[in-house]
Amino acid sequence: MSEFIFMLTHHDRTVDNALEVLEQVKDTGLRHIGFKDVGASPERQRELTEAAHEAGMTVYLEVVSVAAEDELRSVEAAINAGVDWIVGGKYVDQALERLEGTGIKFAPFPGTVVGHPSVLEGTVEEIASHARELTAREGVAGVDLLAYRHKTEDPLEIVRAVVDAADGPVIVAGSIASPEQIVAVTEAGAWGFTIGGAVFEGALPGERDVVSQVRTALAAARGEVPSRA
Repeated sequence: MSEFIFMLTHHDRTVDNALEVLEQVKDTGLRHIGFKDVGASPERQRELTEAAHEAGMTVYLEVVSVAAEDELRSVEAAINAGVDWIVGGKYVDQALERLEGTGIKFAPFPGTVVGHPSVLEGTVEEIASHARELTAREGVAGVDLLAYRHKTEDPLEIVRAVVDAADGPVIVAGSIASPEQIVAVTEAGAWGFTIGGAVFEGALPGERDVVSQVRTALAAARGEVPSRA
């Protein structure tokens, strides 16, 4: 079994009605929820974090800003919002300086991540080696892996290599859109995975509403692949 982190995001930005969606899904059994720095003001981040904590959820903010100053501004906002995890981000030294003593867990991107929406580059070996280096550092709890955002390498090969190399949870983020993919990344050893856009698009089997889609993802995280008939 792996952990499903439902991202209140679509097209790599937090959806405008994130608070309303959170209210809809809080009784599904979902334990992990997240949003991105793009599309959510610091005030909205605090509102989302407080509401999710009241519902008993662990809260993740994924940093996808391209520029260093924007990324570090997002880290500061996430600290002020009181999230449990910051995932993603490329400017590790600067982020760790700001996170020291906060108790927030940090899982940056391994490999070379470019653009927005973010794309992963590098060989499997380079990505795994970077994951090993990152998780050897004090203050880095795991990695946020854009395995399905790589244009040439086999995503599951990337996952397996990073799981073997990393000393900490591997969260597979981005472009997961089927129960089969969920089961595959779980079997490859990922601690968790994120889905946002596929839920909002109704891409998973079953009813297309957000609550039903979240329930389908939770079932797949338990190894249950529903029929598409």
